[in-house]
Amino acid sequence: MSTVRTLVVPRAGELEIVETPEPALADGRFRAQTLFTGLSAGTELTWYRGTSPYFTAGWDADLGLFDPQQPAQQFPVERLGYMEVARVTDSRTPAVAPGSVVAMAYGHSTVVHGDPLTQHVVQLPADLDPLLGTSVAHLGPIAANGLLHAAADVGGTELADGVRGRLVLVVGGGAIGLLVGLLARVHGAAEVLVVDATPQRRAAARALGLGATDGTPGLARELKTRWRHGPADRGADVVFQCRGRGDALATALRCLRPQGTVVDLAFYTEGAGAVALGEEFHHNGLSLRCAQIGRVPRGLAHRWDRRRLSHETLALLADHGAEVRAQLLTDVVAFDEAPALFADLSARRRHVLTAAFAVAAP
Repeated sequence: MSTVRTLVVPRAGELEIVETPEPALADGRFRAQTLFTGLSAGTELTWYRGTSPYFTAGWDADLGLFDPQQPAQQFPVERLGYMEVARVTDSRTPAVAPGSVVAMAYGHSTVVHGDPLTQHVVQLPADLDPLLGTSVAHLGPIAANGLLHAAADVGGTELADGVRGRLVLVVGGGAIGLLVGLLARVHGAAEVLVVDATPQRRAAARALGLGATDGTPGLARELKTRWRHGPADRGADVVFQCRGRGDALATALRCLRPQGTVVDLAFYTEGAGAVALGEEFHHNGLSLRCAQIGRVPRGLAHRWDRRRLSHETLALLADHGAEVRAQLLTDVVAFDEAPALFADLSARRRHVLTAAFAVAAP
């Protein structure tokens, strides 16, 4: 009997590889063997450390509220990750053919029994490096959805509408921030500047054709001196906030021109106490718009969905895949090395921009 190997967090600060028997393949499903499974370090370390808000409150999707009386998660955490690429080895559905290479979001497991009726399954082009496919099902759509929210903010309907000819600031040079910046450049932004304190991330931004700065305290004054639209009208046209810290959001707001918008893609596990809403936010009439992957902008759902966002990611990779591979995918390690990598990242002994675990063929 074959087994499925899965990364599991049994308790805070520990990661194990758990083996379970593989069930029989049901009708309507397909079996796929994982090739690569990508690591989103920022999000996944909250599960590893036990700091995710889901440990203290449960999400009521109907009310749209977190309920502190009903925590949604306890240890063990049995699913981590959302950037998988796999080869289909058997199929009980005509929707997915054996031999296909697909991108999905099912977590760090060596085998998946996929259901095309309920899961987002993207067939990858034969000429695409499978490693790049880790960005297609979820990470790339997050970035593309950020641009779509910027477009909707100015009455547009296409990714370019919110950035074309505009001065764009990206706060946070992680994988999402760099993909957002690259998408903005490709879709015609006049200038894209990435703010990040980490030298490796600034170097990656420059290699992608973006500007980069370390975000010194005088950044807002410097930008508003340089980015002038008219009298009493200075600053970024739009800011993409991609770092889940309150001081990053405060920087984003300070750098905006009057009546500008921060498109927020960040996840604030520690709150946002550094944000002073009585300062620039109030006096410049600013807007803050959340752009999480769970929804596209209101009014655009008939034109945009996860499938189309994945298609835009594939289009980006077709033209710029070599750059993304070189700059974003900094570490590829064996699946068995995942516990050691998590421990090093949590202890800050190692830095990765984006990592992927390679699964050896059985």
